Amino acid sequence: MTQGAGQDPVERTATLRDFRVPPYARVPVQGHAAEAPAAPPAPSDPTLHLGTRPAAFPEPSPRPAPAAPPAAVPPAPAAAPLAPAQPPAAPLASAPQAGDGHPGNAHPGDGHPGNGHPADFPEGYTPTERDLPVIQRGDTLQVPVAPAAAPAPVPAGDGPGPLYVVGDVHGYLDELVAALRAQGLVDENGGWAAGNARLWFLGDFTDRGPDGIGVIDLVMRLSAEAAAAGGYCKALMGNHELLLIGAKRFGDTPVNSGAGTATFQAAWLLNGGQKHDMDRLQDVHLQWMSRLDAVVHEDGHLLLHSDTTAYLEYGETIEDVNDTVHEILTRNDADEVWDLFRKFTKRFAFRDEGGPQAVQELLGTYGGSRIVHGHSPIPYLLGQVGTEDGEEDPRPVVDGPHVYADGLAIAMDGGVTMAGKLLVVRLPLEG
Repeated sequence: MTQGAGQDPVERTATLRDFRVPPYARVPVQGHAAEAPAAPPAPSDPTLHLGTRPAAFPEPSPRPAPAAPPAAVPPAPAAAPLAPAQPPAAPLASAPQAGDGHPGNAHPGDGHPGNGHPADFPEGYTPTERDLPVIQRGDTLQVPVAPAAAPAPVPAGDGPGPLYVVGDVHGYLDELVAALRAQGLVDENGGWAAGNARLWFLGDFTDRGPDGIGVIDLVMRLSAEAAAAGGYCKALMGNHELLLIGAKRFGDTPVNSGAGTATFQAAWLLNGGQKHDMDRLQDVHLQWMSRLDAVVHEDGHLLLHSDTTAYLEYGETIEDVNDTVHEILTRNDADEVWDLFRKFTKRFAFRDEGGPQAVQELLGTYGGSRIVHGHSPIPYLLGQVGTEDGEEDPRPVVDGPHVYADGLAIAMDGGVTMAGKLLVVRLPLEG
């Protein structure tokens, strides 16, 4: 069986809501004969089909950083060392401009689980269908967050360094490097430059974007470099890590989705899987992803990937949750891994009227005073994607993290796959 076969190169179309159905998704999954059309599948969770950056939004290219000032040389003695030069912080890449509309935009019905009415979708829905929730809500509040000035690299010291978090990357390696440089975390060569700083990635490194394996390689390298400098760079398990692991391990083996049969390979292809990532995926990448934790507590912040309470089903402590996830991946049962992936795919639990209560339930169980998560793009949470009359919205405006649920939750997915922004911020937030 060939994994990830039949996929065309990444295509970018001029639309902010590029929820394309690629050619490889229109043919039967490898290993299955074509069948007569069946009844439509159960509605999927809206977590998995955000599209790629449109062609009308060119890849941002960072402006050249100013040269570092020359090191000062003391007049005497002659053998005295030169004063170290401070590496400059590169400016953020210029924002792309809005593009044209796309004739393929769709507006699914109210039964979609992403519309905030969980009772409307059947038990055991499977996230393998492309659909776009139309969201135009007034029940979330964007709390302005004043962006902090890019700090200088932090020298190694005795105590813990400053804490940073990174939202969903989805293969956008150049944007990631530019955002890390803007915060002074890496140098002009992409090497660790932040001393004893602490950096957490919130998951979803691959799919949809141009270089998911390159992103994983960078994070793995920065982990080693940060540790050597007295800091650390760590990562959490996202639903797309589970999806990629499943596609590689189980391919087109049918799994029990609770609403019929599905396969990891079909779900991966439908939700942004890139053939060039699968071709470059090695055992070292799979082992690294399989060992990632799902939840962590840092400085009063509960860090996790998905805005869901499904974590509560896997343990009463952070250690229990992480151990259970690792055990499931070690047992290597396709149905069990699929169920884990499906539950980590749920979203929007912290939005709407019951959102603060859901956040408090997680905080009360695992600790912390605020949840920091990725997974659900901020343009979705703010209703900037999709309108009732079908008109195209302007480019999503993402200035920074989105604080909501009575100030108890911080959303970090800036929607880089929909021409938004890849977010790297220091915690606690200022402003």
